[in-house]
Amino acid sequence: MSMWFAKSEEEVLKELQVDPAAGLTAEEAKARVAKYGANELKGKPKKSLFLLFFEQLKDMLIYVLLGAAVVTLVIGEYVDSLIILLVVVLNAAIGVFQEYKAEKAIEALQNMTTAKTLVRRNGELIEIESKDLVPGDIVVLDAGRIIPADLRLIESANLQIEESALTGESVPSEKDAKLVLEDPKTPIGDKANMAFMSTLVTYGRGEGVVVHTAMETEMGKIAKILDEDIKELTPLQKKLEELGKMLGFIAIAICVIIFVIALFQKRDLFEMFLTAISLAVAAIPEGLPAIVAIVLALGVTRMSKINAIVKKLPAVETLGSVNIICSDKTGTLTQNKMTVVQYYTLNQLKELPADAVEQTVDTATLSTDEQELVTSFVLCSDATYEHGQATGDPTEVALIVLGDRCGLSKKQLNQDHSRVGEKPFDSDRKLMSTLNKTATGYRVHTKGAIDQLLQISSTALVNGEVVPLTEQMKQQYLSVAETMSDDALRVLGAAYKDTKQVISPDEMEQELTVLGFVGMIDPPRLEVKDSIREAKLAGITPIMITGDHKNTAVAIAKQLGIAESIDQSMTGAEIDQLSDDEFSKNINNYRVFARVSPEHKVKIVKAFKSHGNIVSMTGDGVNDAPSLKNADIGVAMGITGTDVSKGASDMILTDDNFTTIVHAIREGRNIYQNIKKAVIFLLSCNFGEVVAILASVLFFWPIPLLPTQILWINLITDTLPAIALGIDPGDKDIMKNKPRDPKESFFAHGAGLRAILGGLLIGILTLVAFYLGLNEFGFSLTSKDISEDALTYARTMAFVVLAASQLFYSLSMRSATKSIFQVGIFTNKFLIGAIIAGLLLQLSVISIPFLANAFKVQNLSLADWGLVFVLGLIPLLINEIVKIFIRMSNKQKTA
Repeated sequence: MSMWFAKSEEEVLKELQVDPAAGLTAEEAKARVAKYGANELKGKPKKSLFLLFFEQLKDMLIYVLLGAAVVTLVIGEYVDSLIILLVVVLNAAIGVFQEYKAEKAIEALQNMTTAKTLVRRNGELIEIESKDLVPGDIVVLDAGRIIPADLRLIESANLQIEESALTGESVPSEKDAKLVLEDPKTPIGDKANMAFMSTLVTYGRGEGVVVHTAMETEMGKIAKILDEDIKELTPLQKKLEELGKMLGFIAIAICVIIFVIALFQKRDLFEMFLTAISLAVAAIPEGLPAIVAIVLALGVTRMSKINAIVKKLPAVETLGSVNIICSDKTGTLTQNKMTVVQYYTLNQLKELPADAVEQTVDTATLSTDEQELVTSFVLCSDATYEHGQATGDPTEVALIVLGDRCGLSKKQLNQDHSRVGEKPFDSDRKLMSTLNKTATGYRVHTKGAIDQLLQISSTALVNGEVVPLTEQMKQQYLSVAETMSDDALRVLGAAYKDTKQVISPDEMEQELTVLGFVGMIDPPRLEVKDSIREAKLAGITPIMITGDHKNTAVAIAKQLGIAESIDQSMTGAEIDQLSDDEFSKNINNYRVFARVSPEHKVKIVKAFKSHGNIVSMTGDGVNDAPSLKNADIGVAMGITGTDVSKGASDMILTDDNFTTIVHAIREGRNIYQNIKKAVIFLLSCNFGEVVAILASVLFFWPIPLLPTQILWINLITDTLPAIALGIDPGDKDIMKNKPRDPKESFFAHGAGLRAILGGLLIGILTLVAFYLGLNEFGFSLTSKDISEDALTYARTMAFVVLAASQLFYSLSMRSATKSIFQVGIFTNKFLIGAIIAGLLLQLSVISIPFLANAFKVQNLSLADWGLVFVLGLIPLLINEIVKIFIRMSNKQKTA
């Protein structure tokens, strides 16, 4: 690809074979359209809803569910098959809906291109559709126009282009067509002789020759990155996939074991086939995918109330394991508006709080010198600022706001001192001057670079008096200005000259009187510093990534507590000097990345991810979109964010508040814990069912539960408390913990042991209830020719104990260490409601005749109802006793 910025205008025009005075001919333009194609960003063909739906089914747990549906269909339980299939369809529909909404980034990029462009063709200026532009077209630019393609500028007059969406810089870039840049690695933000697609001309005029169109533009490169398939699974999806595979293999293994046992015991093979089905069904928590989807969906709803809109359900959980937050600077960590924070007149430096932009300055405290300084700045500006609404150059807006704060409004000053002449800003002079009326004549007001002002000034205003400007005074001005620059402030000076008559622009910038200068910066957001402190306490490392200059970025990073020294910063050019391996190896030494391109941002995200980190990227510009998509979780700004960044993100902040990210991470951590509680609870319950049935097979006992009874408990009774656990109130201390290791198993920190203990207790008690039921009819577990009535009654006892023990056991699952009284029995009203509803449903199945017949159960005596409830409470009580020993052990460790 040609480096157009490294070539002179003549070389570029010669290479593109175009005369700038005439432009391309219609015939040549037509030929080039055929060669290069339309100037439109392209995306991959969209997937049909049908294809999206079937892609959602590519999941191990879904396969397990479909297997369960086939099993229930084989044994003739059509209602159960239908329920399972409905669960599968619901899961797939939720996934399709989320994915369909999410993939809008390329469309948004296409919509950003301007519809019409002013070009020179056949020697005439004409307006054409932007899509018809071709390399070699001469494009005419003026204020307000959106750049329609990548251009090499061939003419510029005070041209300024706002490129923040592409580079991250909050101040418009000054352009110079005459410039030739030799460094092949010049960052986009420094290519002052180029103009890029979808950026905006804010000031001046110019002409450029089209060098790249469509997907070859810088915007096109971003579109290509966004169009890549990045189908990386989230930690939760990985865990569920592993769990699904494990459960699938367990179900198959159980079936094999049953048939081997049947052969050795010489039992009826068809009966054992039904038993194997019962065990397979018992091993599979059929409701798990639906429960996880429901819990995540409810989490999304909760997060929307704290101004975080989650577009992809698994992103909620991913937030909980984030340990790196890569944040764009402009508009995310800062306010995206230039603000005067210091002003200086000789021997007098004053600070202005950046966190109180609307706060007025007491005019009584302003010296004559300071009043004159602010007045000159306001009168020598073209921006406007009224009722909080600003137009014009951000630097000038900052000066007008300063005037408002000092009681010197632009509107009033313009009325009192109308402008009668001006000398516009020029990038070579770095100055702008206006001529305004005064009570006794006219005054020239000049603003610009302080070193330039000092060269054309002969006097200075000091304590209200005009005194000769000495070399010592010049050094004093420059020394303070340098200190401001070192603090990453943008320095702008002002000077004036009185005259009795209207003078020409050429006479304005001579023999001036220096007033002083101001230092301005795009200040940090007020609340961000506290959020960064909280993030660090939670074990999360904040990283600043920006297209802005290194000194500016480091200054802001120091203020916010992101970095401590400039040694922790790196520029895009420095990144390019390292190989991918070297960069990844050293990435943890840096906290600030400045002057970076979209490709650098992606490289940074990937380097952090290579160390096993879970990376979040926040941003609002088009330039952030590729890194948002490559991050584990991309967070876009809802107010200042472009459609492109929103389309590429997983989450959108509706208040553009960095603090919301920290709140969202807290919510994500709690949601993961809740999902883990639900998973461990369901697995405990299913393990209990497996224990009961496998033990009965091994010891040649009658089967205590039928497949339909197990399915009822798995799909209905278990599901309600599992969902309630999934929306358990959050742990207040969760942000005091380090981020969870993404490789951490669901069964870490004793969760596996709890699941086994709970399952064993539930399984043993189910068998105890089954034995007691048989005993009432005079049979034992080893009796032969047990009557159908006795078997039905005993299975009803087992059925009720299994359900009741699981429902009560859910209470103890809310915390691994705290007792149900410490957590608060009624702090999760949904769980209490779920337990009551589960018990009522169980009672209904047994009491309502047609349901009792369908599930092959019968009503129990009053005494037996009391017995089954006592048995049902035992797992809860034993688990609470175990927690007492855990708490005692933890106290000894910390003592």
